[in-house]
Amino acid sequence: MTFGLDTSVVLRLLTGQPQELAARTLARYQEGIANGDSFYVSDIVASETYYAIQHHYGKTKEEALSALMAFSSGEGISFSQNFAASINTPNIHKANPGFVDRMLAFGYREQGQITLSCEKSFRRLADTEVIS
Repeated sequence: MTFGLDTSVVLRLLTGQPQELAARTLARYQEGIANGDSFYVSDIVASETYYAIQHHYGKTKEEALSALMAFSSGEGISFSQNFAASINTPNIHKANPGFVDRMLAFGYREQGQITLSCEKSFRRLADTEVIS
């Protein structure tokens, strides 16, 4: 079976906090792997996790992205192609548009849509229109 992970689960697995809940979460993940289950992380959960790690755990963009990248290679874990395209952008922690904006634009493009934005940095991405 494939389970979609909520932000709270991903944060527990990445941070180990709070300890008791993180331990139960890790045990459930390990049980699932032993049973042949897989786990999917949506773009919205990746985005929320990225911001939560910075805001609530005091990590830098680079640290948050490194944690997500490491997690994405975990056993039984999968993310969208939008995530992979975004996180593999060179120097993504400094890029403008950044990780979440790129994931958003790649997702729209995957659906055959044009991204409409007021952010000038979106001009750097294909299939976007900037209102200025």
